Amino acid sequence: MGSPGTVVKHTFSSLLKQKSPKSSTARSKGMAVSMRDLDSAFQGAGQKAGLEIWRIENFRPVPVPKSSYGKFFTGDSYIILKTTALKNGSFKHDIHYWLGKDTSQDEAGAAALKTVELDAALGGRAVQYREVQGNETEKFLSYFKPCIIPQQGGVVSGFKHAEINEREHVTRLFVCRGKHVVHVKEVPFARSSLNHDDIFILDTKSKIFQFNGSNSSIQERAKALEVVQYIKDTYHEGKCEVAAVEDGKLMADAEAGEFWGFFGGFAPLPRKATSEENGKDESFSTKLLCVNKGQAVPVNAESLTRELLDTNKCFLLDCRAEIYVWMGRNTSLEERKSASAAAEELLQDPGHPKSHVTRIIEGYETVVFKSKFAKWPQTTDVAVSEEGRGKVAALLKRQGLNVKGLMKAAPIKEEPQPYIDCTGNLQVWRVNGKEKALLSSSDQSKFYSGDCYIFQYAYPGDDGEECLIGTWFGKKSIEEERTAALSLSNKMNEPLKFQAVMARFYEGKEPIQFFSIFQSFVVFKGGVGSGYKNFIAETGIADETYSEDGVALFRVQGSGPDNMQAIQVDPVASSLNSSYCYILHDGNSVFTWSGSLSTTGDQELVERQLDVIKPNLQSRAQREGAETEHFWSLLGGKSEYPSQKIVREQESDSHLFSCNFSKGNLKVTEIFNFTQDDLMTEDIFIIDSHSEIFVWVGQQVDSKIRSQALSIGEKFLECDFLMENLSRETPLFIVMEGSEPTFFTRFFTWDSAKSAMHGNSFQRKLSIVKNGVTPTLDKPKRRTPTSYGGRSSVPDKSQRSRSMSFSPERVRVRGRSPAFNALAANFENPNARNLSTPPVVRKLYPKSISPDSAKLAPKSSSIATLSASFEKPVQNLIPKLVKASPEANKPKPEVNSKETNHLMSSRIEALTIQEDVKEGEPEDDEGLPIYPYERLKTNSPDPVKEIDVTKRETYLSSADFKGKFGMTKEAFSKLPKWKQNRLKLALQLF
Repeated sequence: MGSPGTVVKHTFSSLLKQKSPKSSTARSKGMAVSMRDLDSAFQGAGQKAGLEIWRIENFRPVPVPKSSYGKFFTGDSYIILKTTALKNGSFKHDIHYWLGKDTSQDEAGAAALKTVELDAALGGRAVQYREVQGNETEKFLSYFKPCIIPQQGGVVSGFKHAEINEREHVTRLFVCRGKHVVHVKEVPFARSSLNHDDIFILDTKSKIFQFNGSNSSIQERAKALEVVQYIKDTYHEGKCEVAAVEDGKLMADAEAGEFWGFFGGFAPLPRKATSEENGKDESFSTKLLCVNKGQAVPVNAESLTRELLDTNKCFLLDCRAEIYVWMGRNTSLEERKSASAAAEELLQDPGHPKSHVTRIIEGYETVVFKSKFAKWPQTTDVAVSEEGRGKVAALLKRQGLNVKGLMKAAPIKEEPQPYIDCTGNLQVWRVNGKEKALLSSSDQSKFYSGDCYIFQYAYPGDDGEECLIGTWFGKKSIEEERTAALSLSNKMNEPLKFQAVMARFYEGKEPIQFFSIFQSFVVFKGGVGSGYKNFIAETGIADETYSEDGVALFRVQGSGPDNMQAIQVDPVASSLNSSYCYILHDGNSVFTWSGSLSTTGDQELVERQLDVIKPNLQSRAQREGAETEHFWSLLGGKSEYPSQKIVREQESDSHLFSCNFSKGNLKVTEIFNFTQDDLMTEDIFIIDSHSEIFVWVGQQVDSKIRSQALSIGEKFLECDFLMENLSRETPLFIVMEGSEPTFFTRFFTWDSAKSAMHGNSFQRKLSIVKNGVTPTLDKPKRRTPTSYGGRSSVPDKSQRSRSMSFSPERVRVRGRSPAFNALAANFENPNARNLSTPPVVRKLYPKSISPDSAKLAPKSSSIATLSASFEKPVQNLIPKLVKASPEANKPKPEVNSKETNHLMSSRIEALTIQEDVKEGEPEDDEGLPIYPYERLKTNSPDPVKEIDVTKRETYLSSADFKGKFGMTKEAFSKLPKWKQNRLKLALQLF
């Protein structure tokens, strides 16, 4: 039987001589597409996310039943299409063709050709991978976790498919390699197959043995156990014993003796000879070859650049371990097939190692391919539009085929979610030099652009109390205070055993979690901290710190009452934007300005923010195009200004990377189709969602490496491995294993019991495989922070929410609707809880220094402060919050009843503020008093007093609620906040 390489050469050379039919041909960006080249078996392919598999039978692709996905036969060739629906609404296609070691020459060649045709049917933008049995890519293997174990047999080869014989189990030996995905290969059942470097699985009738070579890693051993579980479930119906045998360490152990008994008794294993291949790899240099009339001709160039690639030609990039076939947009289908044949012929060189072959269309190059070039521009001159795909779709449609999948899918529209509880407790400090100063509750949500801040937020999580500590760097803050903020925040984590989530935010790059917890957030110009004041004095730069008596302009933004900000901007007309609303004031007057593209919701936010910025002056409303002369005079006159909304970084499809950080160098390995099981406790991982970066640190990571978690995150942003133009100011989180918050676990199907297990990865997995279930262990308890939300250890009712920052004595002079007056009155009531604005949480991310701060110390100095704080090993976590129950309110006999009730009520009040139900009043299902709809409306002549005016709908009976809203209270609670507010506004309940 010939090798796949020679087979493909024969097939390509014979089929390429055949002329393509001239009929039914369309031109798509220069590529000739014939309907005879597009196999009917591919009809409808790639129209929805998931896997599709075809097996080559008689040179044609035949769909494989989904029940057989993951089953491969050594004598067959397959085509695998992976379709992924991206967040931007488009489909991403990866095509793999898999060649079994015993596949026939014609089958292998047909698979390669049909893969090119499938790509053409999908519009010519898929990445194509050649997969050879035993040398598959990690991406391919990730589709079939935990592994694939090809069976003997094939359609054309003459083999019969091997069937599992339940009566007569055949003892087999497998070798496993891989830290993130497992390459499994059956080897001869003999002692000579064993070695010290790999992991072996011996599958016998009654027991499965895993033999761990002494040179194998813990992570590799843990991954191999997933294969053991697969063999146990597949070939033993989950009913057999499992044993782990350590190389050279457990010779006296009964299970080790049993294992060696299958090999005729124990005997030392020889050491593997050093491979000679390493020297060849070191001397090999990447080569670029141009394919002309089927011949690959070397391209002479001092360095590889994008300019060497011609859109009218095909090229081979030989990187020894990988070969890339690059196909210009203006090449024909036959030219692309010819280039693929040249790549196959290149593999026949006896001196060339086994290589992965990847075929790429111009404009859709992978990140790995781009990284091979010394220079690759962010954008190329190639017009990669929908034209090519549209013409292919039109051609197929004329032939009666379903072409829905060829066009762009509908964008995935998601309401941004904070994934964090907003009813927790907050403390905020301003950094002054090398010290921190606690802010009062009235100032917790008022930041200055020239200062740095630290916050600590304790809040109820899924498994108890969670804690987040972070820093926020203003645009004009100085490097010395940024460094101090990092050092001080890490010292705050020491009493918490370094288990709090650490966050670093820069002004202007804050994530949704930050705003949702803060709710009403204001950023003033200038600064009040010592660092900023000293910097102004030393440099002589004009101090622009906000003054209530001066002229100030604020842009108001956000999505609703639980996410609104007022950002001070330069008081000039060019700072206006038609998509926003603004607040403009001097010492004696206040204006609100509504852009022509702003919404009623935006205008509502302006009214709310007026209570923070200028609560005691009557405002004058201005609409775009109808402004008064006084308004323009405060801004120095009219000028042009933009109309489009400011675009914030959007979350994209998340990627998981395993990290290796040594001597300041960061190496990462992407893990495809990741799950929680890919997070190994011995390693550090990074999740990149573009808008946020998460560094996950396993409990078994060395303390010196753990202390460099922030440095690793910074280095990741600097390297930008995905070439996605990551900002150095992207929000950065440090998450410790066992303390994962919901805004991290949302990327997985999460099992908290797994993150609470003890031991290394292998010990944890072995316990699961042997016991058959995930052990339920108590999560290490966290230590409760000594104070919360700006409070001391004794809760202060005046700090329940940001609403308490308003003075009860201030006079209401603005002529507003009754709803606003009622809302203001509620704010002034120190015993009322504004449920629409939960307590503030701040997550602080650093931002780059402005041009005015160019003389400051380099950014790297801030990273050096982390090492001292992270040195201690992780042992236990912060105590979890105990949720109050009815039994908790009962006094114990030994304790004074009055004192117990006081302490318990204070604790409950610190977590949730509940409405009191007056005696005799009817209650709804949740224990709240109910009132008629007519008395709850904002314009009611007989309004109900002493209610939370931001939650009017909660006082309706279940029947009235469903009658007015057309849905149950439970269904309403699941709607996004903006939809709730819109419905309430229409019913005069907002």
